[in-house]
Amino acid sequence: MRTIIVGFIAGFVSVLVFHQLGFWIATEMGLAKAQIYNMKPVPPLGVPTILSAAFWGGLWGIVGAYVVQRLPAALDGPLGWILFAGVVVTLVNWFVVLPIKGAPMGGGFRMPGVVVVPVVYAFWGLGMWLISGLLRRALRWQTTG
Repeated sequence: MRTIIVGFIAGFVSVLVFHQLGFWIATEMGLAKAQIYNMKPVPPLGVPTILSAAFWGGLWGIVGAYVVQRLPAALDGPLGWILFAGVVVTLVNWFVVLPIKGAPMGGGFRMPGVVVVPVVYAFWGLGMWLISGLLRRALRWQTTG
């Protein structure tokens, strides 16, 4: 249960901080056009876009929390989180989510998006590693203190 809670919270918060920061940096560098999420409602429930993205980030955080800790020792850390987010989450987004939404696979595989998206997701993965580590230490301290 702790893995689910830590994974969800870390994924949710990492979208709000690291994912958004990644898109902001890409926008400032001229590589993206205002991909930062906003409060615009998302159908069918009318939830603000940023909260929808954070919720899905939380679900991906749960998946990552289970997957990354089972990787070989060399990948059980920041590299594992970065690769999980930058590769696995990107590929699922490109080949599953976008077609379900009626968008072309990979967003049409146009530059610079084909580079920006995996890098921003990898940035989210780095945030996942940092936040989940902090949460795990806080929970360990609380149960032993």
